[in-house]
Amino acid sequence: MTSETPIVAAKGAGSDPRFDGLAGGAEEMEEEKFFDIDLRRIIAAVRRNLIPAAAIVIGVVVIGAILTLLMVPQYVATSRVLVEQQAEQILEDSTLPPQAGYQDADRFLQTQLDVIRSRSLAERVVEANGLDDRAEFFDALGAEIPDVESITEAGLPPEQLDAVRKDSAIELVQQATGVSLPVDSRLVAISFESASPVLSAELANSVAENFIEANLARKFDSSAYARQFLGQQLEDAREELEDSERELNSFSRAAGLIRVAGQGANADQETTLSVTNDTLVQLNSAASEATAQRIAAEQRWRSVANAPVTSIPQVLNNPAMQSLLRQRSEVESALAEERARHLDDHPNVQALESQLQEVNSEIQSVGNSIKNSVRLEYQAAADREDSIQSRVSGVRSDALNEQDRGVQYNILKREAETKRALYNTLLTRFNELSATAGATSNNITLVDLANIPREPSSPNLKLNIALALLAGLALAGGFIFLREQFDDVMRDPDDVERKLGLTLLGLIPRVSDGTPEEELEDAKSPISEAYRSLVTNLRYSTSHGIPRSMAVTSSQKSEGKTTTSNRLAKEFAELGKRTLLVDADLRRPTLHKRVDQRERNGLTSLLAGETTIQEVVFPSDKPNLSYMTALPIAPDPAALLRTDAFANLVTKLTAEYDCVIFDAPPVMGLSDAPMIAAHVESTVMVIDSTAGGRGSSKAAIRRLRMVGANIMGAVLTKFDPKAGNGNYAYYGADYYTYESRQDD
Repeated sequence: MTSETPIVAAKGAGSDPRFDGLAGGAEEMEEEKFFDIDLRRIIAAVRRNLIPAAAIVIGVVVIGAILTLLMVPQYVATSRVLVEQQAEQILEDSTLPPQAGYQDADRFLQTQLDVIRSRSLAERVVEANGLDDRAEFFDALGAEIPDVESITEAGLPPEQLDAVRKDSAIELVQQATGVSLPVDSRLVAISFESASPVLSAELANSVAENFIEANLARKFDSSAYARQFLGQQLEDAREELEDSERELNSFSRAAGLIRVAGQGANADQETTLSVTNDTLVQLNSAASEATAQRIAAEQRWRSVANAPVTSIPQVLNNPAMQSLLRQRSEVESALAEERARHLDDHPNVQALESQLQEVNSEIQSVGNSIKNSVRLEYQAAADREDSIQSRVSGVRSDALNEQDRGVQYNILKREAETKRALYNTLLTRFNELSATAGATSNNITLVDLANIPREPSSPNLKLNIALALLAGLALAGGFIFLREQFDDVMRDPDDVERKLGLTLLGLIPRVSDGTPEEELEDAKSPISEAYRSLVTNLRYSTSHGIPRSMAVTSSQKSEGKTTTSNRLAKEFAELGKRTLLVDADLRRPTLHKRVDQRERNGLTSLLAGETTIQEVVFPSDKPNLSYMTALPIAPDPAALLRTDAFANLVTKLTAEYDCVIFDAPPVMGLSDAPMIAAHVESTVMVIDSTAGGRGSSKAAIRRLRMVGANIMGAVLTKFDPKAGNGNYAYYGADYYTYESRQDD
């Protein structure tokens, strides 16, 4: 094998875009959004849980079918009534208000639906059909007719049997009655559901008929009560009006107030003439105008009081000021020219400066004059306001004295007018009700009578099975979702990066036939290519290439760490690196069995100081590759690894070899792996995709990080593409078929 070996793992880990740039400052993983939907992951989850999900769906459908067959058939009969918002007026030119405005049509129709559902209408139906004494009615609605024994057990006296039966019948009618109103229609459908088709049709028609009768009765009762009530109110209003008018006339005569009748269109209105009031109105108007003028003048003065004269708009708009400003500009311009040609003591310069001072003095004088005129205008407006206000105060006193005499008159007048308006309104309404009593038509009409239904409306076997199927699918989906949420197995590379937050260094496929060692003998096998891809990623994991020392561990046993360690050692050796594979599992060593060196001492004796490095290291059958066993098995491996001897050993070995690989024991339950990882340059986690749980892996990573271990990434072993999310299905294909044909 050469360094140009393509980075492929059965068209897998090395060539997949997920692994680009994993080594040497790999790109940061993209954060997954909570609401992202991965259809491939969903399909894979369904495929993993297909059998229990199918069992749930089938079970729910079977239960739904059984329950449907056990249901008692129900029959629904429907009658229809037309509900008009306003009844037709029999008397023309009636001034009675409509029953409801057209803008309130929806509320009116909803009220009629509530009336049909009401207890009062159900009571009318029960009384009209004698339902409280009909046993077949209770049987058709799936209820038992109350008897003396049943009400006695409920703690009621036997004499209340009729009342209990009536209440039960009313509740059953309310429950079985259905009302619906189609959109943009006034045709109300009244349905009744029971186990008897004849009874359903009978009661559907009875509800409609009683609804119409109740509407007519309600109108008649309302009209009779209104006439009686208005008659009494009208008599009381007449007596109160007479008393109020007598009291008003007596007071106006005693106070000397003159009542003047209106003219023309206002002939029904009375007014009082008052010179004082007219004068006060005029003075108030003048005072308001004077106040407004004073405020305006005050605002103008305040705006210019502290302002320089050259910034006041009134000054700037003055023609004389504008002329002076132009003159000053000309003088300043001439002065600037003279200063450019002569010194300040030159006669021309001094003459122009004197002229400029005179112009500025005139500008200041004119500006002050204009500014003073604004102040004088403000003072004049204030004096005028004070003068008018003093006159208003005098006239107001006279007007108040006059109003004091008219207060009681106005109170009595308003009271009389109010009672007169009330009397006229009551009289008009009473006359209208008297004229239209009993002459209003019904606004509810029976359109269709209910026919006896021929087929039951429920149960609907097809519909119920369809609903059961949907419910089963929902339950199965919930089951799959919950199971996937609690499932912490690392099935694919995305799980490693998403659940553990580790960089995926390699993806080792599952061996379908034989053992991994046998598959690794074939250089073109998917597992061989996967390990070569892993080696390629490790070559770029640090600034100096392959780490000088690394520990290969896992959270639990039998996850493939020993196979990975051995394969990495061989691959590094084939790259020309002097590589040493150290069996660091001092409790259950395996290297001495693989290389058939069962009597050779190794790491344990070296840490105990019984041998030297040269005595325990022995070469393999491959160039550049050496081994060190873990023998003999120590009684307390943690005590050996805890000493400084191990740290010194790592330093010596990295000085002699290009790469030292420690096949460490599992992390969980032991302290060996964290102590080893704390002294090596990098640590690689091996995770079994078929059993590597997120909980144990996270705990192992946490323990390693507590000792400061540098976890370079993870290797996912025994990967089955069919158990993943579908993104790695190409592992199931024979990628090298075309190459074999080319070799032929």
